Amino acid sequence: MKRFYAPPEQFDGQIVRLAVEETRHLRDVLRMKAGEQAQVFDGNGREFLAEVGSIGKRETFLKIIEKIDPPAPESDLDLTLAACAYKNDKFDLVVQKAVELGVARLAPMVSFRSEVYLQATAKRTERWRKIALEATKQCERAKVMQIDEPLPFIHFVSGINPDSRLLLMFSEKDGKSIPEETGGKMMTALIGPKGGWEDSEIELATERGFIPVKLGRRIMRAETAAITFAALLQHRFGDLN
Repeated sequence: MKRFYAPPEQFDGQIVRLAVEETRHLRDVLRMKAGEQAQVFDGNGREFLAEVGSIGKRETFLKIIEKIDPPAPESDLDLTLAACAYKNDKFDLVVQKAVELGVARLAPMVSFRSEVYLQATAKRTERWRKIALEATKQCERAKVMQIDEPLPFIHFVSGINPDSRLLLMFSEKDGKSIPEETGGKMMTALIGPKGGWEDSEIELATERGFIPVKLGRRIMRAETAAITFAALLQHRFGDLN
């Protein structure tokens, strides 16, 4: 079954409208015709079975047949992955795998040892959101992972409310084992750049309530650490068990 995305504002009663990109994919790539059926999700967890109606150059209208219930499963772990962006396209892989692993929110950051500047990172945000949307379709999630505008590490950490969720920081220095208990189902996990964290960054994060953790003695690339950390947290506290 083909799947398409339409945000909530494109739903009007029993009719849903696909915008330009989704219309182009339906018409030119999949070559679908009026009368065929498809699934449409709104990115907030709702999904519907619909029938293709009129197909235009810039929009397509579908008639909703029924709501799909239950929708695609979501982890009950509200996980924010706050990861330092990289100079090359390996962050694209982190975005894709974070969606597959059920991460709720991805917060790109730039730290002291990052190889990229904030302005250059901000230019890639829309690309990452497109990758996240495509990954959502492929892995059949009904919620689109939120991707924030990039922030300097110090701004992101300073804006955290330490009382709202469990705060973890992947750090080979001073790192401990992942806690057994969370005290809830809301969590933020920090992943540093290739060169690791500055001592002052570790100090600031711990002052804000982050707990440094490490994954044994194995040395990992930054992108591998981000994906592994997300998978372990979903296994320990989410739905990968």
